[in-house]
Amino acid sequence: MAVHLRLTRAGRHKLPFYRVVAADSRKPRDGKYLEVLGTYDTLKNPPVIQLKQERVLDWLKKGAQPSVTVRTVLRRSGLWKQFEESRKAKPAS
Repeated sequence: MAVHLRLTRAGRHKLPFYRVVAADSRKPRDGKYLEVLGTYDTLKNPPVIQLKQERVLDWLKKGAQPSVTVRTVLRRSGLWKQFEESRKAKPAS
């Protein structure tokens, strides 16, 4: 099962609100997901990003692939840099 980190849309008509979730890549966008990892509110200025940092890093270390948009969100929140540093810091045995 390939796990992807992606956004699911919530909110009402013309007022989008997104959840960052870990989901099976074969499931539809708003279908069943494995875990909610945070929220992303694009209507605020600047956009509000709230993530469960430990869980996001755990999924990334397990091999979950973020979508392009989620990767951008992770970069803005600083989690992508943490993930990259933790990958480089691993001792090569």
